Amino acid sequence: ICALIAWQLAQILKIPFHFWRTQKLEWRLYFSPGGMPSSHAALMVSTTLAIALFHGFDTPLFALAVAISMIVLYDAAGVRRQAGMHAQKINLIIQELLQGHPISEDQLKEVLGHSPLEVAGGTILGLIVPLVYWLIVR
Repeated sequence: ICALIAWQLAQILKIPFHFWRTQKLEWRLYFSPGGMPSSHAALMVSTTLAIALFHGFDTPLFALAVAISMIVLYDAAGVRRQAGMHAQKINLIIQELLQGHPISEDQLKEVLGHSPLEVAGGTILGLIVPLVYWLIVR
């Protein structure tokens, strides 16, 4: 439950955060990767902390959750961010080379990863949701 709530909140919060930054209301952000806060970080950190709170910090399940969370957070801010930056450059090259004569109108998806700040935002959200849930349920 905590994981789904954190993920859902992160996806919803992308819309007002983007509006605050750009003054543009983009409802499609609810369905897209990237943006502030990171829903990947919120999902995994929330899951990890919920496991710790409900099953213990000294369990193998918590250790596994921490390991997977570290991989997902690194991937969100590292590998996926670089893939998005590569997509931007490739789209720019195609645009410049084929000005007026595009081979394909399909562009590569540029918003794949997260900045460290976006991952931190998702991490904070992922910590808050299970703590609140745990305080309510216990």
